[in-house]
Amino acid sequence: MVRLNEIRAGEVAVVEPTKRDAGLIYIGRINTPWSDRLVCPRQGRPDGPLCRIEVFEPWVAALDGLDAYDRIEVLYWLDASRRDLVRQSPANNGITLGTFALRSPVRPNPIGTSIATLIAIEGHKLMVRGLDCLDGTPLLDLKPDRSLFTPIAPPQPGDYETDI
Repeated sequence: MVRLNEIRAGEVAVVEPTKRDAGLIYIGRINTPWSDRLVCPRQGRPDGPLCRIEVFEPWVAALDGLDAYDRIEVLYWLDASRRDLVRQSPANNGITLGTFALRSPVRPNPIGTSIATLIAIEGHKLMVRGLDCLDGTPLLDLKPDRSLFTPIAPPQPGDYETDI
């Protein structure tokens, strides 16, 4: 993890574009034990600490049926992350990789994603394990883990295509 605004040997930063294309809506807030990026885990663990996700109105009704899944994908906005590095040195040894070859929180669009174990849903609050984000992180979306999800909608032709 890059320590605050440090640029390590070999890393490359760019000037961020001023134009923003997407308008995201924060649908909730994530509560975790971590308030400092330097102690936050690099990857969530299924046996990690219990975390709480609070879903805001009017999105609470969207939780209906989610309790049918043991694992959910949680997408969140890494609002404390810088957005300008295109090459990073995660081991701080001068060897760099492109940002898209890493799961670093430092990205052009700092979207985090974790597969979390769903423990309980109580009204507008979800209890989960497996997150790796700071306390107060904005929630973007929740989805069933794709390995557990079978589409409910009728099939369409593209569902079975293997060649283009």
